[in-house]
This record gives sequence, C-alpha cells and structure tokens, in this order.
Amino acid sequence: MEAFLQVFSTFDGILSLFTLVVLEIVLGVDNIIFIAIICGYIPNKKDQKRARFIGLMLALVVRIILLSTISFITKMTDPFFMLGSIPVTGRGLILFGGGAFLIIKTVNEIFHKFKIADKEEDAKERHMSWTKAIFQITIIDIVFSFDSIITAVGVTSDNPNASLALATMIMAVVVAMVAMLLFAPYVSDFIEKYPTIKMLALAFLVVIGIILVTEALEDAHVLHLPEGVNIKIYAYVALAFSVIVESLNIRLKNVKERRLGKS
Repeated sequence: MEAFLQVFSTFDGILSLFTLVVLEIVLGVDNIIFIAIICGYIPNKKDQKRARFIGLMLALVVRIILLSTISFITKMTDPFFMLGSIPVTGRGLILFGGGAFLIIKTVNEIFHKFKIADKEEDAKERHMSWTKAIFQITIIDIVFSFDSIITAVGVTSDNPNASLALATMIMAVVVAMVAMLLFAPYVSDFIEKYPTIKMLALAFLVVIGIILVTEALEDAHVLHLPEGVNIKIYAYVALAFSVIVESLNIRLKNVKERRLGKS
C-alpha cells in the first residue's frame, strides 16, 4: 500500500503513471476493436454487454497476473531453445501464435463479408455464443496483455525502486482498463453502425497481426528493423487518419441524404 501512495508523492511518479496510462490505453485500442467485433456476432444485446464486460475484466486480470510474475516475464525475452541458428524466445512464441491467430481469424471474417455480398452465403450475419466469444477474447487478451506488459516494463526499467515501479504499472493498468470499459460500448456501437468502419477495423486487426508476427521474427533475429523504429506507431497513426477520413465521408453522406430528404 505504501508503494501505491509513493507514486503520488513526487512529480516524476505522477508523470510516469500518466505516461503509462496513456500507453496502456493506446496499446489497448486493438484489444477493444477485437472485442467489439467479436461481441457484434452475439445476437442478444444483453449477452453482448456481458461478453464485453467479461472480456475487458479478463484483460485486466491477465495483465495483473503477468505483473505479479514480472521476473518470469522478463526472462521470457531470453532464448528458450534454438531452432538451428535461430533463437526462439517465449515472447516470440506468444507473439507469433497470437499474430497468426489474429490474421487467420480476421481474414476469415473479411472473406465472409465478401461471400455475403456475392450471395454465396445467407445474407444474415453469422452468430456466436457468448461463451465462444469469451474463449476467443481470452486468447487474444493473453497476447495483447503480454505485449503491453513487456512495453510497460521497458518504460519503468530505469526506476531503481522495483516495488514502486510495479505499483505504478498496476495502477496504470487498472486506470486504463476503467477508461476502456467506459468507452468500449461507444466503440462497439460506432463499429456496428457503419459497415465501412467495421471493414476498416478488420483491416487494422490484420495489420496488428502482421506486426505481432514481425516482432516475433525480430525476436528470433530473422528480421532486423531499424533501431528505434516502432511499426505499431505507424499503424496507429494510419488508423487514426483513416478513421478521420471515413468519418468525414460518413458526415458528407449524411448531409447529402438530409438534403435529398428535404427536396
């Protein structure tokens, strides 16, 4: 408890907490989008809300569990075994498996929408039980949580006080999750309301999956990205730009429809 109070005792502690909260929210955008899309396939609105709430609570629990095993997590960046001359780390395995799952799952959803458009499948959207949705959300929660915690550890690695650093990370995770719980319903409604935004969100998840696989390959020294280059930042900037442009298109379409309705 003392460590948690110490976070607010200095300006550096508050700044570190604020930085981590922002970081966790940004890193949680892909998690929210995935949960929003998966919950959209649950036919009952009440079950959608329940699955969304449970999904985000699972993300919070997984993050706190990972933080409690921080010494083990940091060791997962060391090679577990060698595949020929390629070092394979625990982090690399989780990122590769999660990225592959995300790519396959999302590409399948995109193809499904094209099949509906081509009348190859029933025009009705596919449905999913909330228990199946929770299972898929749990899998991707583990991947996103692991990546988020590794990043948080890197941000607080310069702090000599280990207990203070851990307290800061736990508080940041909790605050970020509360923020995501508040905004998740609005994100879900926005994605479900506009089909083009939903397709954009699916495309973004494919990009995130590719990034996770790329990071796994970088861990194995198969790929070498320029030092200091964070490809996730480019993905988030591209997403933000695309959402702004698509929102302007939606706004323009609504204005035209209102104008036609009056004439």
